[in-house]
Amino acid sequence: MSTFVVVGGDAAGMSAASKAKRDNPDVDVVVFEKGEWVSYGACGLPYYIKGEIQSLDDLVSVTPEEFRQERDIDLRTGHEVVDIDPANRVVTARSADGEVTQAYDHLLVATGAEAVLPPIVGLEREGVYTLGSMSEGKDLREYVGRARSERELQQPDRGPACQFLETCHGPVGIVGGGYIGVEMAEALAANGFEVHLFQRGDRILKQFSEETSESILDHLGDQNVEVYLGAAVEELAGGDRVEAVVTDDLRVPVEMVLVGTGVRPRTALAADAGIEVGETGAIATDAYRETNVPDVYAAGDCAEAEHVVTGEPAYVPLALTANRHGRAIGQTVAGTPTKGGGIAGTAAVKAFEMEAARTGVLDDALAREVGFDPMTATIEAKSRAGYYPGGGTVQVTLTVDRPTGRVLGGSLASEFGEGAVHRSHALVGAVTEGITVEELSNYDLAYAPPFNTTWDPVLTAAKVVEGKR
Repeated sequence: MSTFVVVGGDAAGMSAASKAKRDNPDVDVVVFEKGEWVSYGACGLPYYIKGEIQSLDDLVSVTPEEFRQERDIDLRTGHEVVDIDPANRVVTARSADGEVTQAYDHLLVATGAEAVLPPIVGLEREGVYTLGSMSEGKDLREYVGRARSERELQQPDRGPACQFLETCHGPVGIVGGGYIGVEMAEALAANGFEVHLFQRGDRILKQFSEETSESILDHLGDQNVEVYLGAAVEELAGGDRVEAVVTDDLRVPVEMVLVGTGVRPRTALAADAGIEVGETGAIATDAYRETNVPDVYAAGDCAEAEHVVTGEPAYVPLALTANRHGRAIGQTVAGTPTKGGGIAGTAAVKAFEMEAARTGVLDDALAREVGFDPMTATIEAKSRAGYYPGGGTVQVTLTVDRPTGRVLGGSLASEFGEGAVHRSHALVGAVTEGITVEELSNYDLAYAPPFNTTWDPVLTAAKVVEGKR
């Protein structure tokens, strides 16, 4: 009997463990997880904090007991792996009961990512939060609940109407204008907080096209979220508790700050074991997610993968990639070598009453680095037939290679429910398969008045770009 050891019990780790055991029940599967939570949806934390999801348990896909009892996986929570010894094929884990060693035949490193904390004075003050784990989500939800209770005690006549309807709590700050920053702006504003968002760069959601970023920025303003661009935060000022966000020319009073400035892969454990870290800063793997050390794999938010457009390693820590690559590793360990597939950098975000999606390469400089001559065009078109009640507009940005017409990337935005995210799926196919914009314009996309116009906005964008080449 072979032993498959997994370090890390979230998406990649538990997908690999489950698939290996399902495909080959004779494999002995041991999972070490530092925390108490496994197989959870961290992407749902902003909606838990907002109040749309009532319990942290709702974010858990499979409980530890189910893994142990129903899937026959030796899951050891509260165990932090502190050493990997590839020469002897042994890992050492530490728990409250001391250290244990475990031999392996195959090993998966799925140590995830950690929040990046910028060099800001005052990060240690009370009232400063990050959102990288279930426990941090719980802390933020408790803060929101305390603030609501205190306000209702002070102004009982406003009562429950305070929640979701009006600004009635003190000001809060968000540092970082990426996915977490935008989603948490909605979550906090929905609970009555006055929200101030600070972005170091010149636009929010920099992974999207400039046009998409601008549309979301305008919408945040419509929702009374104060956004400060080009605002490098220098200090979170105060005494024991944070009292203000300070930049080079601003001092904004706040009573709480969320720092959401991105994540970086946890690679120290792997690097100490001689496992190669790539140029992206994440663990390097081949197409089967195997590292430079034989029978040692890496997947999830600690690993890089090949980008389908550039052909180069890329670091895009997202849930589907982790699950997909974990599952492939499980099949490989069970006896069927399986490639996990490349990545296109596909992502989506909801911002109040808007939605946006992106895929592929949208940055001209990156496109030129790998030999493309990029050109970009943006259109706006109706989301449904003009005579059908309701509907709105969809903004589509396409980036293509001018000489060949190859579709390199796309970015879409629309009112929530008007299809920007679902329409991005066609662009994912185009980007992944490397088709031309002319071929994209001939896609046979679905049409019916409640869902679309005869010419889908994606097709319209493709025709416009093809006409400008």
